[in-house]
Amino acid sequence: MNPIRIALCFVLAACAAWAGTPPRDLLPDGFSYDPSVPSPQSFLGYEIGEFHTRHDRLVAYFSRLAETSDRAKFEITGTTNEMRSLLLVTISSPRNLRRLEEIRRQHLEALDPAARNPDPDRPVILYLGYGVHGNESSASEAAMVTAYHFAAGKDPAIERILDRAVILVDPVYNPDGRDRASHWFNMHKGRHPSADPAEREHNEGWPNGRTNHYWFDLNRDWLPVVHGETRVRVDNFHRWKPNVTTDYHEMGSNATYFFEPTDVLSRNPHVPTSHYEMTARFAQAWAKALDQIGSLYYTKERFDDFYPGYGSSYPDLNGGLGFLFEQASARGHVQESIHGELSFAFAIRNQVRTGVATVETAVRLRSELLDLQREFYRTAMDDPGATKAFVFGDDLDRGRNREFLELLKRHRVEVRRLGREVTIDDQRFSPENSWIVPVRQPQKRMVLSIFETRTEFTNTSFYDASTWSMAYSYGLPHAALGASAFNDALLGPEVDALPDFPGQAGPLSEYAYAFELLDSRAHPMLYSLLNDEVLIKVSFKPFRAATARGEREFSRGTMVIPVAAQKKSGQELHDRLRAAAARHGVDVYSFASGLSAEGIDLGSPNLRLVEKPKVLLAIGQGISAYEAGELWHLFDTHVAMPISKVDLRRLGRTDLDRYNTIVMVSGNYSSLNARTKTRLTGWIERGGTLIATKSAGSWLIREKIIAETVRSAPEESKEDEEKPRFDFDQAQRIEGAKAIGGAIFRTDLDVTHPLAFGYARRDLAVYRNSSLMIEPSANPYSTVARYADEPLISGYISQENLERLGGSASILVSSKGGGRVIFFVDNPNFRGFWHGTNRLFLNAVFMGSVIQSPRVRR
Repeated sequence: MNPIRIALCFVLAACAAWAGTPPRDLLPDGFSYDPSVPSPQSFLGYEIGEFHTRHDRLVAYFSRLAETSDRAKFEITGTTNEMRSLLLVTISSPRNLRRLEEIRRQHLEALDPAARNPDPDRPVILYLGYGVHGNESSASEAAMVTAYHFAAGKDPAIERILDRAVILVDPVYNPDGRDRASHWFNMHKGRHPSADPAEREHNEGWPNGRTNHYWFDLNRDWLPVVHGETRVRVDNFHRWKPNVTTDYHEMGSNATYFFEPTDVLSRNPHVPTSHYEMTARFAQAWAKALDQIGSLYYTKERFDDFYPGYGSSYPDLNGGLGFLFEQASARGHVQESIHGELSFAFAIRNQVRTGVATVETAVRLRSELLDLQREFYRTAMDDPGATKAFVFGDDLDRGRNREFLELLKRHRVEVRRLGREVTIDDQRFSPENSWIVPVRQPQKRMVLSIFETRTEFTNTSFYDASTWSMAYSYGLPHAALGASAFNDALLGPEVDALPDFPGQAGPLSEYAYAFELLDSRAHPMLYSLLNDEVLIKVSFKPFRAATARGEREFSRGTMVIPVAAQKKSGQELHDRLRAAAARHGVDVYSFASGLSAEGIDLGSPNLRLVEKPKVLLAIGQGISAYEAGELWHLFDTHVAMPISKVDLRRLGRTDLDRYNTIVMVSGNYSSLNARTKTRLTGWIERGGTLIATKSAGSWLIREKIIAETVRSAPEESKEDEEKPRFDFDQAQRIEGAKAIGGAIFRTDLDVTHPLAFGYARRDLAVYRNSSLMIEPSANPYSTVARYADEPLISGYISQENLERLGGSASILVSSKGGGRVIFFVDNPNFRGFWHGTNRLFLNAVFMGSVIQSPRVRR
C-alpha cells in the first residue's frame, strides 16, 4: 500500500477514536455524547483552551456540527468588513427544526397584545450570544462546547430540553476583532506559556482585539446600530424576539466571575421590576453551577443595566431578559492572578457551566418566561402617561430624516406620517418633512428610550453613558406631544418603506451651478466632485439669485461651480453634476448669470476656492483607538474618502507637506520629540489645518502651540478651612458623581462661521463625556461654539461641573502663521452616531484652508 495512504489511515483512525471524547472537564458531569458528532477538540486537533481558535476554524466546526447532528441548523447571516462570516446556529429537537418557521411565527404572533389563547406548549426561545469584544476570547470557545453539549448529548434530560426550547447560538459577535486577538495570543504563545503579566502575549499591540474593523466597541452599538455586524444581529433578534439573551464577556485577571442581577440603583427605569425578579431566579442556578466546581463569583456590583445599547440590556427593552456574564481573563493562555495562575481553559469552563445552566433554567421556567414576555407587550398598550407622541423632522435635511427613520424601523418602532402641520415650542413641523411616533405601541419602552431626556437620577455613578437621546444625536428638530397637543388627526399613514429623496440637477448651464450644505449628504457629494477635479468655490455670504427653477435664497456655505474655469466640457460637467445629484440626493441649481438679486454676486471675493482634503490621522500607542476609529469610519463609509493613518512613531519622519489637514484625537502625545513638534508647528504656519479633539487640544495648549486657556476648577477648600473627610466606602459614590459620564448639553453656535456652514439654527446639542473645560478665546471671533449659561439638556453632571461648564468654549479656531488649529473640546463624532455635530468636523476638513480668525484691532 502507498505509504501516504497508510499514514492517512492512521490519522483518520485516530480522529475517529477521539471523535466522541468531550472536552476535558469543561462540561457538566454525568453526560454521554453521540460518537458520530465530533467534539470541538476532536475536530480542531487540540484541547479547548490550548490555543485560541481562529474564526475560520470556528465556522468550520459549527458547519460540521450541523452536518453530523440532526439537532443543529447552520446558517451564515452576513459578513464583516474583513469578509468573515457571521453565523447563527439553531439547536433544537429534530421535530422542532423541521417546523422552525412555524414556531417562529407562532412565537411572534403570541406577543401581539390582541392575540387570544396562544399555544401554552410552544417552545421558549433562547439567543446565546458570545464574543462582542474580540479579545474576551473564552466566550466563543465556550459557544462551541455549549453547542456540542446540546447537539450531541444523549441524556434524556437533554432531549426533553430540546423539545421545549429553540436555542439560537451566535458564537462570534465580532469576528474581525477576535481574529486580531487570536493571532496575537497564538503568535506569542510558547510551548511552555509564561504566566508573567508583563509577558508580551498578555499585552496586545495597538489597536487591540476588543474592537471591530473600524476600532468600535460593538457592545455600545445595539441602540445606534451603526455597524454591519450589529445590523445583522438586531435583525436576527427581532426576527425571533427571544425570551432570553446572553452576553458573554471577560474582565481583569484579578477578578472572579460576575453574573446578574445588577445593583438596584443601576437599573433601567423602563424595564419592569418583574424582569429583574426573574433574573434573580436564574442567578440561583448560575450560583449552583459555579458552586459545584468551586468558582468564585459576585453579583449586584460595578456593572449596570442603565444604557439600553448593551447586548445584555437591549433585550430588556424589547420584551426579553438580557443576561451579562463577566469572567476573569487570562488575556492569553495562562496568567498570574491574586487567585493563582488563571488558565484560558478555566475561564472557558465557567462560561460553559453558566451557559448550560441558562438553558436548563429557561426550560424549567418556560411557561413563566412566555407569560412575562406577553405581559411586557400587553402593558405597553396601557395609557402612555403625560407624553402621547413624539414628532420630528427637518425641512432642510432630507438625508438626516431618512437616516433617523431607518433607525426607528430597525428597532421595529411604529412611525407615521404627520397628518397635518403642527407647531410645538415655536418649532413648526410640516406634513411634507415630518413624522410622528405614538408612544402607545408595542415598542413603547424603546420609543421612550430613543426620545426622552432625563436629568434626575437615583444613582450618580455610571458604568457608561448617563443619557443617549437619539433624536438629539441626529440633530433633528423634535418635540414631545402631551394630551393637549395630541389628537388622532396628527396620525397619518404608517411608514412601511423608507422614503426616497432623490436629488435633481438643473438644465445645462454655460455660466455656473450651485448646491448647498444643508443636507447631510452634501459633503460626500462635495468630495466626489473635488476628487473628479471639479473646481468649486464656497460662498462666505448669503445671496439671492435667479436659477432655472426660479429665484431663491442661498445660504452661507453654498458651493458654486463656475463653468468656464473647469477642465471638463460644459456637457461633461453637467452630466457629472446630474449623476452626483441623483446619487447623493442633493439638488443642484443652474445659473444663467452671475448677477444676484440680493447679496454677493458669483464673482465676489467672498467666494473662495475649496481645496480637496488630504488628511493625515495620527494613530498608535497612547491614542484613543475609539476616537480614531470613529473618524476613519466617518471618512471611509460616509464621505467615501481615503485618509492616511500614520503611527506616531513615524510622524517625525513623514513628509507633512503631502497633507493639508492633520487630525489628532484624544490621547497621549508625550512621545513626540522636540524636532517633531517643531516640524508640526512649521507645517501649520505654512498654511496647514490641524484639527484636535478633547485632550489632544489640551496637549497643544500645554506645548504652547495654541494660546488658549484651560478653565480651572474652583478651589475646594481654603487654607483656613477644615479639610473635608469622608468614609472610605463612600468614595465611589462621591468621586463617581464628579465625572461627566456622557450627557447632552446646549451650545450657542455661530452660524456665520465657515465651520457652521449648513447649520440653520444657533441652538446646537453636543455630547460630552469628559471634564475638560476651556475658556473662550481672547479673540472674540474665534469661539465658534460656546456652552449656554444653563447648558444641561439630558444626563447627569454635578452642580460644581455644571457651573464651570456654562459659558465655556466648545469649539475654537486659533490662527497660527498662514494656518490654523481647530480645537473641538468635545468629540463631534461620538461612537459614529452623533450626526448632529459631525458636519462641523467635516466643515473643518473641507473649509480649513479658507478659515482665518479675523484680527482684532487694539
